[in-house]
Amino acid sequence: MKKVGIIRCQQTEDMCPGTADFAVTAKGKLAFKEYGPVEVIGFVSCGGCPGKRAISRAKMMMDRGADIIAMASCIGRGNPIGYACPHFEIMRDAIKKATDSKVDFLEWTH
Repeated sequence: MKKVGIIRCQQTEDMCPGTADFAVTAKGKLAFKEYGPVEVIGFVSCGGCPGKRAISRAKMMMDRGADIIAMASCIGRGNPIGYACPHFEIMRDAIKKATDSKVDFLEWTH
């Protein structure tokens, strides 16, 4: 079973408990369809705007066994408030560069 570390938006923590993220990983649905069920080994925030802490947090989850780093849908798609992170592309590119293709990367979860 693959292991995933999920990075979520700190600004939406108070309105989203991550229930949908945990459901889709457990069932291997939506963004995890090609993997089947996966184990969540970390569920952390980006650290707040502009998301600079997301890079070190992605590396930390890799060090703890993550095969996949996923940006929660609150960052890239704006769930649940309909407002995507304005720093999404910069964070995504920085995480991909820092992880050097050693893990799979997902831009969304549900």
